[in-house]
Amino acid sequence: MSDLPADLLQVLSEAAGATRLLVTSDFDGTLAPIVNNPGDARPLADAADSLVALSECPDTAAALISGRALTVLRELSGMPSTVHLVGSHGAEFTSGFTHDIDRDLLDRITAELNAIAADRPGVTVETKPASVALHVRNASADDAEAALAAARDASTAWAAQLTEGKAVLEFAVIQTDKGEAVDILRDQENASAVVFFGDDVTDEKAFRRMRDGDVGVKVGPGDTLAAYRVRTPEDVAAALRYLLETRRARC
Repeated sequence: MSDLPADLLQVLSEAAGATRLLVTSDFDGTLAPIVNNPGDARPLADAADSLVALSECPDTAAALISGRALTVLRELSGMPSTVHLVGSHGAEFTSGFTHDIDRDLLDRITAELNAIAADRPGVTVETKPASVALHVRNASADDAEAALAAARDASTAWAAQLTEGKAVLEFAVIQTDKGEAVDILRDQENASAVVFFGDDVTDEKAFRRMRDGDVGVKVGPGDTLAAYRVRTPEDVAAALRYLLETRRARC
């Protein structure tokens, strides 16, 4: 716990005293370390246990908000029903999608990305219910650069929302916004304070929605709108454990 910044511990302690607390987190790179094979991602045990325990505290809600499809997020995270799960970068709730899906456009983009990946080893295409992603993490530098450039060029003809992440381009055929998802959950839970952990570009939309009394925590390097920062998913686990212990002491 001593490795966490003192100012972060202070604001987490203040958030733990909220009348109604919502604790939210991204999945990959935050609750779960980044891995070469996306299907191998699993949450750190300490982080998962603390998030579940927080969801069971009085006047406390917990959620994962991920770019993963909801069914995949449910499988990989192993979270119980006490933890809210939101997939597709904030657009996919258990009740369905927040916006209509252009399936014809999705099929077209998928076909073109598959053609781009076909002759480039390590370049893969991940299809989701409302988006499709081109992954280059396991490709050579030349193939990765060429695939990303080809996808960007092709996307000028697509009416899709482009998100650039870590070694990935994702094209959504609906509006996606983790910040909108945070606010939906905030209103649903009547939360007086929100804590959000995230590491990637899409998490900035959530950090932008943080209000007075909220705590936004960026994981890893890079520009961010978050007011606080930690280095690794292990630090996220430590922060969640501290938040849990402090919340329990005040409930």
